[in-house]
Amino acid sequence: MAQQFEDRFNRKFYYLRLSVTDVCNFKCTYCLPDGYRPSGQKNSSFLSLPEIKRVVSAFADCGTSKVRITGGEPSLRKDFNDIIHTVASTSGIDKVATTTNGYRMAKQVADWKQAGLTHINVSVDSLDPRMFQQITGENKFTQVMDGIERAFEVGYQQVKVNVVLMKDLNADELPAFLAWIKERPIQLRFIELMQTGEMDTFFQRHHVSGVAIRNQLIANGWLLKARANNDGPAQVFIHPDYQGEIGLIMPYEKDFCASCNRLRVSAIGKLHLCLFGDHGVELRDLLADDAQHYSLIDRIQAQLQTKSVSHFLHDGNSGMTPHLASIGG
Repeated sequence: MAQQFEDRFNRKFYYLRLSVTDVCNFKCTYCLPDGYRPSGQKNSSFLSLPEIKRVVSAFADCGTSKVRITGGEPSLRKDFNDIIHTVASTSGIDKVATTTNGYRMAKQVADWKQAGLTHINVSVDSLDPRMFQQITGENKFTQVMDGIERAFEVGYQQVKVNVVLMKDLNADELPAFLAWIKERPIQLRFIELMQTGEMDTFFQRHHVSGVAIRNQLIANGWLLKARANNDGPAQVFIHPDYQGEIGLIMPYEKDFCASCNRLRVSAIGKLHLCLFGDHGVELRDLLADDAQHYSLIDRIQAQLQTKSVSHFLHDGNSGMTPHLASIGG
């Protein structure tokens, strides 16, 4: 193995979020309220299977053990099963996850599992079909819920469900979500609404802090669970009376970035050191040939030494990220 990816703050990077498309078929109010719009950037074709293999191999060779395939909506790629297999067959990678809006899960999740997908996150921002449609712009609540049940049927022991809690929209649904996971092995992940370049007004209107939810959970007997070194940023809570778990992702909390263990590569081959960074680093010129493997590693290692200690969301600075779909959330 080459040298472990590590920055100048001694943070090690075990987790790669790999976007394979920025296209999405939903119109979520907090991400793409006007629907998908092509970026128009030069060289904007999405990473090919050989390029994906090379970038994942470089990360795996430097200690990364978990890859999350993201988008946009990653299952819109016609070669999505091949992408999963490519990542899963890379030596050193033992967790292959995806984040999906779930609209294809009922029909395809068995194939994803066979291809090597080990973990699934599904976005479900409301348990009320009408509110679900209001938030996502799509009347696909039943389809998504059927997909979650199908995931359990084909052998997944746990499904993670992402919920962006928003004041005046779905923030009053916490009791309904808790009831839903009481008898289901679902890790419910409440994600604080994050400010991005195109959503300043929306953020001001709907942001809800996760701290109040955490205090409520602790008061009701929920206990903090220990993190593995390639886990994501969620603080996960468990309760003896619940099959499900609760995860809280609170990027505005003090020291949120201290445990950062993940890097991002966009669908057009740019390295992003932070979701809210101010630039991406071109990798694609080093993804054309297997012989460039160590040059690719050297470039990533060098860029890691420029990674900031924290994002600047507290200052209202969301970097270059126009919306979460642009580099995979």
